[in-house]
Amino acid sequence: FQWSSPPEAIERFKSQELWFPPPQFYEFCRLCNFSSLRELQQFSSARALEGCERWMPVMLSAADGFVQLLPGDELYPEDPDYTGEKKMIMSTDKKVEDLMKEGGIFHRIVIKNINNLAVYVNIQAKYKHINPLMMNCDNSDYNSRL
Repeated sequence: FQWSSPPEAIERFKSQELWFPPPQFYEFCRLCNFSSLRELQQFSSARALEGCERWMPVMLSAADGFVQLLPGDELYPEDPDYTGEKKMIMSTDKKVEDLMKEGGIFHRIVIKNINNLAVYVNIQAKYKHINPLMMNCDNSDYNSRL
């Protein structure tokens, strides 16, 4: 085990020193919103009673990668598979770049390959949650000092 700040963990991911799945990449991007552990604790305490929602990413297979669609994204299905039993995977012949150019309402993780992820969010988070910072694993412009 090794303690790393969220930006450090993302840097280690980018350099392929370690790997974590897309949901953890998403959460590290959320943690980058906070400049200190105290700020995170204050946010968590204030938000704790607001509630939460259950959601399941839906995979969209594109010509040159994958997109994990999350609730609120314009491509997210109306009736998602919350249990994982249906193994719902959508597909398109379009390239990821074209999907991004055509879209306007994003809540997604773009997966070019196992070490190339990007988070795109421009929706309002529910229950006073905080959105992740939108970043590509190739971008090292992080503001967090956790």
